[in-house]
Amino acid sequence: MIENLRVTVIVENTVRRADLMAEHGLAYWIEADGRRILFDTGQGMVLRYNCEQLKIPLHEADAVALSHGHFDHTGGMTYVLDCHDGVDLFLHPAALEQKYARGQKPPNRDIGFPKFNEETLRRRTRSLTWTDGPTELFDGVYLTGEIPRRTDFEDTGGPFYLDRECTVPDPLLDDQALYVETAAGVIVILGCAHAGVVNTLDMITELTGREKIHAVLGGMHLHRANRKRLEATADAFERYGIEVIGPIHCTGSSATAFLRNRFGGRCIECPVGSTFTFP
Repeated sequence: MIENLRVTVIVENTVRRADLMAEHGLAYWIEADGRRILFDTGQGMVLRYNCEQLKIPLHEADAVALSHGHFDHTGGMTYVLDCHDGVDLFLHPAALEQKYARGQKPPNRDIGFPKFNEETLRRRTRSLTWTDGPTELFDGVYLTGEIPRRTDFEDTGGPFYLDRECTVPDPLLDDQALYVETAAGVIVILGCAHAGVVNTLDMITELTGREKIHAVLGGMHLHRANRKRLEATADAFERYGIEVIGPIHCTGSSATAFLRNRFGGRCIECPVGSTFTFP
């Protein structure tokens, strides 16, 4: 159980402060009872600058965890490894696979992890932990590992492929979420929720044995969601009694507006520089 949790958004698509910068990506600085965790790294273009402005000591991170292998969540790994003498790294092995998105015309886009292989990562980190299944980073802080795809309304695929010709669909098995058990309740932090945000929450409630979730922050990949999926997602948020909903990054403007209309003040903005404390 974490007594004091502080989450700061370092990288995100939106910004409200003149001294910070935004990019299409996501990264969080998580402080949990003295432990410091970097969850995702953004594309890498604004990570260093925003950390300096926010006085975040990235070189003192105890762990780095990656939600999945797309460039907008892993591109900053080069800088992270350059500025850190040795950190514990947690990721799913499929995060290192080649990943592509189909372009409107050739060539198709490489959207994968920076060009690190397992050998390089092991040499440049203190430890490398594969998160195929549920994994404890520290007491009270966990990664889901692979998330079962059970709902019939969540599109867990997308225009993502494992080959440059875009003929082999990427099942995105590397998608995972971070969650923290606090005195306020369970706090869920999403990367992109490619496995489906409801599938993710269902798994976390099974793992924790709790019927309620206090907060969900992060990318929910609802930008192409139809009305049925939006309604079913919101119904799940109600069922789990979520008090704080922070849809950002890949959630999409229409889906974010839908959630704000449905949940009012429970749905919050999380631009770069936002800080949330629990309890």
